[in-house]
Amino acid sequence: MSFFTSLSGMKNAETDLRVISHNIANAETTGFKKSNAQFSDVVATGSASDPRRTPGIGATVAAINQDFALGPIEQTGRSLDIAINGGGFFAVASAVSGDLQFTRNGSFTIDATGALKDSQGDLVQAFPVDAAGNVTSTTPGNGMVPVTNTAGSELSSVSINRQGLLIGAYSDGTTQTVGKIALANFPAVNGLRAIGQSKWEATGTSGAATFGEPGIGNFGDMLSGALERSNVDLAEEMVALLTAQRNFQANARAIDTATAISQTVLNLQR
Repeated sequence: MSFFTSLSGMKNAETDLRVISHNIANAETTGFKKSNAQFSDVVATGSASDPRRTPGIGATVAAINQDFALGPIEQTGRSLDIAINGGGFFAVASAVSGDLQFTRNGSFTIDATGALKDSQGDLVQAFPVDAAGNVTSTTPGNGMVPVTNTAGSELSSVSINRQGLLIGAYSDGTTQTVGKIALANFPAVNGLRAIGQSKWEATGTSGAATFGEPGIGNFGDMLSGALERSNVDLAEEMVALLTAQRNFQANARAIDTATAISQTVLNLQR
């Protein structure tokens, strides 16, 4: 039994190493959130067992939890870079399926049609607004900037301000507010499913997304010309890496010891 107990420890150490390695690999990924492996013990017992003589039979992975703590904010000065200082996610519609996905990576671009997109080409969601910048509907849609204004002047630049307002500047010197970036939040953010590219999708565990304006309620403020970096602390991860390595080595040594004891017992029986 000791062989399988130590084997479970080695498997858990391997899982821990995989989680830590994933964190380290994404230390420079914009909007990435680190994960932590959680373990629980396994005990073989029954109702008639003496609780003072109950042996454990190893450990198992209880959960791999995501840490959504705010990462460092890096100033970029780029007009379409924006960071969330607080809770919430940017919502983007997949260019392939149209399904909503959620991210903390606010590096956006404008394409030739005036659509606001993320670095993977997915459409950023925004609330419609009136000429004064007031939200006219609580249902977000694809963020679009007209490539020409009503006077026929061409779009010259686009920016997003601290309130999340999407503003187009035109060649005749006029500006036009065309939308307000929508933020999404969830009853249980730890229930979100990571799908890669620093994006998540809603699940039954996370609950459905609720949308709101930046700076209102549980939704964070916007930081214009900035991006949120990964919240991975490399020094912390290196310490965790060494700990996981020691755990793996200790369980491997326990198997060696159990093998030596078994061999000794077999030799005595000859």
